[in-house]
Amino acid sequence: MTLTPNRRQLLGAAAATPALLSSAALADPLAPAPAPKLAPNSIPIADLAAQFDVEREIHNLEAGYWGVMPRVVAETYVRHTLEVNRLNSVFARNVLPGDGCMANGTRDAQASVARMVGCLPQEIAITRSGSDALQQLITNYKPLKAGDAVIYCDLDYDAMIGAMEWLGSHRGAKVVRFAMPEPATTANILAAYEDVLRRTPEAKLLLVTQISNRTGLITPVKEIVAMARARGVDTIVDASHAVALLDVTMDDLGCDFAGWSVHKWTCAPLGTGAMYIRKNRLADIAIAYDNNHVPADNINAREPAGTVNFAALLTIPTAVDFHYAVGASAAKAPHMRALRNRWVDQVRDLPNVEIMVPDDPARSCTITSFRLKGMTTPEKAQAVQKRLFEKHKVLTVWRDGVARAPVIRATPGFYSRPEDADALAAALRAEHAMLI
Repeated sequence: MTLTPNRRQLLGAAAATPALLSSAALADPLAPAPAPKLAPNSIPIADLAAQFDVEREIHNLEAGYWGVMPRVVAETYVRHTLEVNRLNSVFARNVLPGDGCMANGTRDAQASVARMVGCLPQEIAITRSGSDALQQLITNYKPLKAGDAVIYCDLDYDAMIGAMEWLGSHRGAKVVRFAMPEPATTANILAAYEDVLRRTPEAKLLLVTQISNRTGLITPVKEIVAMARARGVDTIVDASHAVALLDVTMDDLGCDFAGWSVHKWTCAPLGTGAMYIRKNRLADIAIAYDNNHVPADNINAREPAGTVNFAALLTIPTAVDFHYAVGASAAKAPHMRALRNRWVDQVRDLPNVEIMVPDDPARSCTITSFRLKGMTTPEKAQAVQKRLFEKHKVLTVWRDGVARAPVIRATPGFYSRPEDADALAAALRAEHAMLI
C-alpha cells in the first residue's frame, strides 16, 4: 500500500515550515524557543483525537510501540531542534545566561516527570528509553549476591527478561520464571505471585510489570510490592505502559525502583524514558560504568554517559503540560477504556475469539490482546496480523512469549477514533474462523 499525504497535510506542512524557519523566528539566536500555553483541563477529552496529525488511511491500533506526539508537542520539538542546532555547544556547555542551557533543561524535564508520579525531582533520571532505565536498575542492583534468586513472569517485556537472565549468567543469580494464569483475575494473579515467592525463599529481586506489553493485563502492583517486601524481596516495577495512562504515583505503588518510557503515553519525543529510585535507596543501584564525572549521590550517575537528544529532553515539559491539559489520567483512562470496550463488546459473541484480559477496569485499559481459535504458533499469529492489515487496513501486532500461545495485540492510541475500534470489530467478525 502506498501512503501519500493528503492535501490538508501538505498545505499544513507548507504553511508551518516557513514560519519555523523565518528570519523573525531566528532573529535572536540566543532566544529560547517559546513555550506554548497549555492550561490544565483546557482541552476537552472529546477533542483528544483532533490534537494529533496522523495517517488516517490505516486504522492504526498499534499505539503500544510508542506514543504519537500531539500537534503542540511536535511543533515544540521542531522549535527546540532548530534552537539546539543553532546554539550547539553554546547551549550544551551551559555558558548562556539565565535559563537557556542544558543543565536547566535537564532539571525542568526531571521536575515535570516527578510532578506526574508524585516524587522528588532528585529521584528521577531522564533516560533514553524505558528499557534503558530498567536495564540499568536490574543489572546494577547491588544487594544481589551469587545464589540469590530473581523472579520474573512470562508477561514481562523481552528486554527486561533479558536483563533478569543476565543476572543469572553474569552475577550467579538463580533465575526463576513463572506463568501468569489464564484467564487472569485479581485473586489468581496475587495467588501466582504468592506461590512463586513462597517456593523461592532465596529470592532477592522481583520484576513486576504494571501493564503487560503482551496482553494488556494490569497487575495489582501495590499488593505485589507489599507481598514481596514482607519476605525481604525488593521489587523493580516496569511502568512503561502505565505512567500517563493510569493514575500512577510512586508512593501508591510502594516500590523503591521503577522505570518507564516517556515516549509512550506521555507522548514526548522518541528517545525519552525515566528512572525512579527512592532517595533512601540510591546507594543500592551502582553508578553506570564508573560514571564518576557525576557525583555518586546524584541519580544521574546511574545513567551511562553520552550525548542525548537535547531537543527531546527540552520538549518533555510541554508533553507533561499536554497530559494535564486534557485532564490527566482521570480523563484519559476512561476515554481509552471506552475505545477498548467498543471493539471488545462487538466481538463477545464470537466463539473463536478469546479476549486475553478481563473487563474489570482495575485489570485492563487500552491494550487488549486476543487469540483466535487455532492460533497456536507464531506463524499463525503472523498470518492473522497480515490478514487484518492487508484486507481490512487494521494495524495490530502479534506478540510471542505468552506461555500458552501467541496473541494479537490491539492498542488504540490517544489519536484513535471510534471508527478505528469499529474497523477492528468488523475485521474480526469477518475473519474469526480463518484458522479453523
